[in-house]
Amino acid sequence: MPAPTAQPADRARPAGRRAMRARAELSTALTAGRTTFPVLRSAPPLTLRQTGPRSVHLVSTAAGPLGGDHLELDLDIAPGTTVELASVASTLVLPGQGESRMLITACVGAGATLRFTPEPTVLAAGCTHRIEVRLELAREARVLWREEIVFGRYGERPGRCHARFDATLDGEPLLRQEFTVGDPALDTSPAVYGDARCVGTTLITGPSPAARVIIADGVAALPLTAPVTLVSALAPDAVALRARLEWAEAAVLTGHSPPSPA
Repeated sequence: MPAPTAQPADRARPAGRRAMRARAELSTALTAGRTTFPVLRSAPPLTLRQTGPRSVHLVSTAAGPLGGDHLELDLDIAPGTTVELASVASTLVLPGQGESRMLITACVGAGATLRFTPEPTVLAAGCTHRIEVRLELAREARVLWREEIVFGRYGERPGRCHARFDATLDGEPLLRQEFTVGDPALDTSPAVYGDARCVGTTLITGPSPAARVIIADGVAALPLTAPVTLVSALAPDAVALRARLEWAEAAVLTGHSPPSPA
């Protein structure tokens, strides 16, 4: 996946541009046995477009997020419905005045299925960004939730990012995970990222054949409380990261290990 062309940090925010506050919402309903979208509310730069009977794409209709922007995405997936939510392009986080923030809140009902697979978040040099995910799952919910972060554009150091992921299952804590990118002591540590330029995770819930540890070069799948598995991967670039995550996802969901990832 090609990295965007580097831009000088002082050109990141247009003169006079105010920080944005935006909240987009998606909710589903089961209507005559079909998934429908009674709420599909956008707020630039977060624009939601239905692209299929059960698929929605997130389209960025403005630059950013830039420093100071606070963006929120709320997902309410009703019991028995199915949604595939992706994005049409990577998210480029740019520097500005203060910290930018992306908060994603999702509630997935019993028997519902959510596949959340946005394109990577790219941390431009000089940015300060916070990502927060709050995921509430019913006992029989099926979720594949993938996140990918790229450490800067080509030839630059990454900005700073603090990512936090909180998941509950039937109201009980399931996963509490957080990490920081952009701290030189962590980014270059062989015990943390080493020479990797990308990090990614996938949370998989719901019945699947594989409740076992899966390890390959740069990727591992570790069962949590049944029936939940967490996939984690590091890679030198976004293409290799996606290949490693998809390899482990397939191994978890099918119980068979495909050819080794890149």
